[in-house]
Amino acid sequence: MRELEKIAQKGTEAVKRLRLETLKNGYPFMINSKDLPGNQSYFEYPDGSLALVALSKSTKDFTIIRTLLQTEADNIREKYNLTVK
Repeated sequence: MRELEKIAQKGTEAVKRLRLETLKNGYPFMINSKDLPGNQSYFEYPDGSLALVALSKSTKDFTIIRTLLQTEADNIREKYNLTVK
């Protein structure tokens, strides 16, 4: 494995640990995706739900577009290889 790949892998592992710690502490975790428009992300909540959110530049806050169905949330976690806490 090349050095750059090792660094990327360590970074990914660190973010995954941070995700689990954040959820364990009762806070939502933001999941960015290249598949979404630039102002949209997913918020994962400690209860296991996932919501599609959009950042409003005027209010500098997130607005929930919709809460994903459980099957959609499971697909997102599978796509990004995220374990359920």
